[in-house]
Amino acid sequence: MNIIPQLTADKDIMAAWRRDIHAHPEIAFEEHRTAEIVANKLREFGLEVETGIAGTGVVGTLTKGRGNRAIGLRADLDALLIQEANEFAHKSTHAGKMHACGHDGHTTMLLGAAKYLAEHGEFEGTVYFIFQPAEENEGGGRAMVEAGLFDRYPMEAVYGMHNIPGMPVGTFAVKPGPMMAAFDIFELVITGNGGHAAMPHLTIDPVVIGTKIVEAYQSIVSRSIDPQDPVVLSVTQFHAGDAYNVIPNEVSISGCTRCFSPKVQAKLEAQMKQVATEICRAYGASCEFKYERRYPPTVNSEIEAHLAGSVAAELVGADRVNLNPKSAMGSEDFAYMLQEKPGAYIWIGNGDGEGSCMVHNPGYDFNDEILPIGATWWAKLAETSLPPIG
Repeated sequence: MNIIPQLTADKDIMAAWRRDIHAHPEIAFEEHRTAEIVANKLREFGLEVETGIAGTGVVGTLTKGRGNRAIGLRADLDALLIQEANEFAHKSTHAGKMHACGHDGHTTMLLGAAKYLAEHGEFEGTVYFIFQPAEENEGGGRAMVEAGLFDRYPMEAVYGMHNIPGMPVGTFAVKPGPMMAAFDIFELVITGNGGHAAMPHLTIDPVVIGTKIVEAYQSIVSRSIDPQDPVVLSVTQFHAGDAYNVIPNEVSISGCTRCFSPKVQAKLEAQMKQVATEICRAYGASCEFKYERRYPPTVNSEIEAHLAGSVAAELVGADRVNLNPKSAMGSEDFAYMLQEKPGAYIWIGNGDGEGSCMVHNPGYDFNDEILPIGATWWAKLAETSLPPIG
């Protein structure tokens, strides 16, 4: 691998940063300590820094030469509401919170690249280092866009990176088009007529009605959506009743959907509402249906995706870069930035060895071995995107 020697030498320094952040996880819009660490490091490296963007977001600005071109490089700051199961020295010190998705590593790799580019970068123009809050469920990417990120920091393209457990160390994956799915949530409240469980004929049982709706929802995917359009519709909560012998008045059902197309999103919403309304009407019940569009699909632009892949190939070899990965049904709020600017979202292998586990698992930990690899990719991407000093 063609790792920058300085970043190899800085591996232990980066690992120390990463483990400190891992030990002090902070959830969406509460990343005050993490943001302060990031801002202080960027200032140490000589960058101009703005804090408090969309609450806890940080942007560092590095300009070299007289070039007027600019790109943005984005990492995420927040942790998850998960109780960590690991017992190593840098395990979470905050009960019920942990870095179970690798944002501690993402932040560290971008900091490592900022340090290198400030000291040794060969480019003319501006690199904006974007540290975004609240990627997990709360839409920090949208909040930064709405706070004027791209008005205050004009850039021609923006890039993001995420680790993927199960992909070997020293591999990447990227392609034009959809990389991650849209993420929407729904909630349905069915109102019937409760009563004694020994006399169900005197009730309108919302539990039975709810089961009919859950079953019918699966036929939307199999019979109403084009089979060539990937869709997931998952009912994840079904709440009803408080006693063994009481049929309740209400049932609450909720869950999420995943797809890659706004057209499919619209069809899902309309079909789900219609199915619930008609089934309730058939049984004499009523319902209230809410559908909230949370994250749009993460869609890479063609030129930027090819650039991201070529930089990765230069780093690790073309045979270790998957240029046609299967799109993931997970979601990513970097999608909001890609709706505003051309750009690309790339996956970096976090390792596939014994003991490795997927993200959002209480036993997950970011692999420090890939810190110099990811930091090198960021640095080379900046130097490739912007013209060399001439």
